[in-house]
Amino acid sequence: MEQDEDTAARRFWFNPTTGEVEEGMQSPWTDRMGPYATREEAVAALQEAQRRTESWDEADRRWKEWRD
Repeated sequence: MEQDEDTAARRFWFNPTTGEVEEGMQSPWTDRMGPYATREEAVAALQEAQRRTESWDEADRRWKEWRD
């Protein structure tokens, strides 16, 4: 268990409530996106989530068109 805690302490999370990157699990799980291996990945978390959402929305649209 201690190894898992050490690994988590070296990871980064993006807090969408504050807009800040946190090193280690500082905020409650409801306010964290991650973990990410680097600070840069955490900074890009919200943009990546938006890109994925748009991609899934487009796939849903295409599926609905095909089905109808």
